[in-house]
Amino acid sequence: MAEEVSNKQVILKHYVTSYLKESDMELKNTTIKLNVPEGSNAMVLKNLFLSCDPYMRNRMKKFEGGYVESFTPGSPITGYGVAKVLESRDSNFQKGDLVLGRTGWEEYSIVTASPTLFKIRDKDVPLSYYTGILGMPGLTAYAGFYEVCSPKKGETVFVSAASGAVGQLVGQFAKMLGCYVVGSAGSKEKVDRLKSMFGFDEAFNYKEEQDLDAALKRHVPDGIDIYFENVGGKMLDAVLLNMKIHGRIAVCGMISQYNLEQTEGVHNLFCLISKRIRMEGFLVFDYYHLYPKYLEMIIPQIKAGKVVYVEDVAEGLESAPSALVGLFSGRNIGKQVVMVSRE
Repeated sequence: MAEEVSNKQVILKHYVTSYLKESDMELKNTTIKLNVPEGSNAMVLKNLFLSCDPYMRNRMKKFEGGYVESFTPGSPITGYGVAKVLESRDSNFQKGDLVLGRTGWEEYSIVTASPTLFKIRDKDVPLSYYTGILGMPGLTAYAGFYEVCSPKKGETVFVSAASGAVGQLVGQFAKMLGCYVVGSAGSKEKVDRLKSMFGFDEAFNYKEEQDLDAALKRHVPDGIDIYFENVGGKMLDAVLLNMKIHGRIAVCGMISQYNLEQTEGVHNLFCLISKRIRMEGFLVFDYYHLYPKYLEMIIPQIKAGKVVYVEDVAEGLESAPSALVGLFSGRNIGKQVVMVSRE
């Protein structure tokens, strides 16, 4: 008989149409048998670290035709995580393997292998890094900056939400290439960290600026070649006025819009024509083929101390709802991670 154990889960109670609250989720105690059914190629995972990501908010809405499916109310939330294989009927994964991929917001999950489930081979770095710099956010920063933005040495790069999981890396990649880098963030502490820790040339607190257009003109008076877009709304509108001719905008996310029932309009789109700007949205799914190449580049940089990564780790599955909600008020400092177990 397979061992049956308790399995704490984070459940989405209902679809969310306005600002996300902790009460939209609930902690549920269930049980699970730690075995894989006969004839299945699934595996049993013990979840160690879970990634809190802004895109998860969109999965809490009821919609069709999106790039990811909506969550199912009454079922566990799912997302990226790091886990240990307890049992496997997939020949590519063995008991004891550490993996990165989609898993449930629960202590144990039964999953089947997919192209987005990767075996973790380099364990000389913190395992939690595989939810961030060595996971989906890291590859997002790498692909968005190098593949979508087509950067060149000496260009001016502006990054919004610059202290977050993706933004802190985009800024460092731009500095490594020899760009002039400016970032925006939501507190004095974050702004100071952008300059002192991540090497940004300039940074400002957008919450203290009455006029974002004026703030950008103050920090990038000669204009912006590359904008790495993470927030949307009023910031995008102001940036469009400050782009250089033939500038590039990589649209990674729009976190300012995810909690709004009616999203804000953008008024300065004519700048795309008058300044011949290329504005391109992208999804990390389209760049998974670059993941091995990315790891070859980034792991030596981490070990040599040339790239810095800041995490905000919440302990225990019960802290996950609060950690996720905190993303949308900027409560986190760096990549928000939930530690479910220390193995």
